[in-house]
Amino acid sequence: MSTPLEQVQSIDQAIDKEETKHVEIENGEKPLPASLRDLSESEILAIEKKMVRKMDAVILPIIMILYVLNYIDRQNLAAAKLQGIMDDLHMTTQQFATAIAILYAGYIPFQIPSNYLISLFSRPGLYICCAVIIWGTISACTAAVQSYSALLGIRVLLGASEAVFFPGCLYYLSAWYTKKELGKRYAGLFIGQQLGNGFGGLIAAGVLKLDGAHGIRGWRWLFIIEGVATVGCGIIFATFMPEYPHNAKLLSPIERDYAVYRLEKEAGAAEAHETGSNIKAYVSALADPKVYTLIICMIMSQAMGSVGNFFPTIIKSLGYNNIITLVLTAPPYIFVCFFFYGLSWYSDKHGKIYLPIVICLSIGIMTYIIAVATLNIAARYFAIMLTPICNVVPQLFIYNTLSLHVARPYPKRAAGLALINAIGGTSNVWSAYVWYAPPHFYAGFGMVLACNVLFLFIITGYRFYVRRENAKLDAGGEKARHAMRHGITQEQVDLGWRYVGY
Repeated sequence: MSTPLEQVQSIDQAIDKEETKHVEIENGEKPLPASLRDLSESEILAIEKKMVRKMDAVILPIIMILYVLNYIDRQNLAAAKLQGIMDDLHMTTQQFATAIAILYAGYIPFQIPSNYLISLFSRPGLYICCAVIIWGTISACTAAVQSYSALLGIRVLLGASEAVFFPGCLYYLSAWYTKKELGKRYAGLFIGQQLGNGFGGLIAAGVLKLDGAHGIRGWRWLFIIEGVATVGCGIIFATFMPEYPHNAKLLSPIERDYAVYRLEKEAGAAEAHETGSNIKAYVSALADPKVYTLIICMIMSQAMGSVGNFFPTIIKSLGYNNIITLVLTAPPYIFVCFFFYGLSWYSDKHGKIYLPIVICLSIGIMTYIIAVATLNIAARYFAIMLTPICNVVPQLFIYNTLSLHVARPYPKRAAGLALINAIGGTSNVWSAYVWYAPPHFYAGFGMVLACNVLFLFIITGYRFYVRRENAKLDAGGEKARHAMRHGITQEQVDLGWRYVGY
């Protein structure tokens, strides 16, 4: 009987065999498609520039708008707390924390099967938009709840329907963009997330003025308006969101050929096609130690991100009224959009991932120490302004790391993205119960400070690991074969593939 290690190695070999049997490599490089071979280098660069511009003009605005809506629909319960939902549903502080946490009872387990399904479908864009329509409908229905138990039930359903979106979008973007392009596109995704957080507070402040209109409480109007807007956008975007590069009507035939070529040139054959065994690829992802290391980093990062679930409550402790509190939730999220775009630009230009993570975590140590040490309003709000930098920005670099370090095949990357997001998201459950005892919030800020430090140690260890693996690939022979044991193929090595960013 074969050992588990031998079974995993045979799975990886089977995947490699399926995906490389039609590969051609000339002088260490994949040859151009026939449609491009008669073109000059400048003509090919012009085609690429035009192609990427098309992709950015259509894909990124759709993804960003949907992510804004995703976070508004997920975080509006925090704003509803200031608009009377706790009184109307007779909730205690502990019960409100449960209502926040229970969303992840649906969100976490559905991510992995969802990313398995999206890797099977020929229309991942339509799959994502259908999920948008479903969660928008569920969010709007939150306005009808009359009891705490009903709120818990609908939050579970909301989490299950939203589980499709984020890991699905990471997978979707990685199917379109190359390594050097992904960072800025993930930055666009992140900016959508933060705009959702920021404008969610501003929208909630405006909707608060509808309190009592037509006999409906303000927090119920909040769910109705934001849910209906989400459904409408989901329907509209489902009609023209492109699918994979090789079958996208958005691109001309020659652009489709080049889009496929450049992805395969980076990561090997079948990188731009949905071929290979999905089950084998998923088992291979489960056997990869890199995935588990990044999962632990994501657990720490998402625990730090629990600040966002209680942002209005934390700012309320500064002594402002409800409307001012909701308005003050916006500036930190808007500021971090500019910060992250600059950091992402640096990351893409210089090929660095580890250093930006360290910068964010170093800022986090300072931020959380200030938050714990003082009640001075100016100092505390300064710390609050910086919290999105240290508790959310590193997550995007972790997703980027997995997309680049678990490059092939599609289903394995989809599994890895779903795993780190799903298992990492478990920290949102227990971290919801530490934000009590205002205005100090010692337990909450102490927890995120500890997670910040642990994250820094783990990602540094990961850096040493991948640098050692790169050295083995450079050495060749038996050392290289040992480094290839978790899914790297000889084709990738021939094309110069390495673990980048660290």
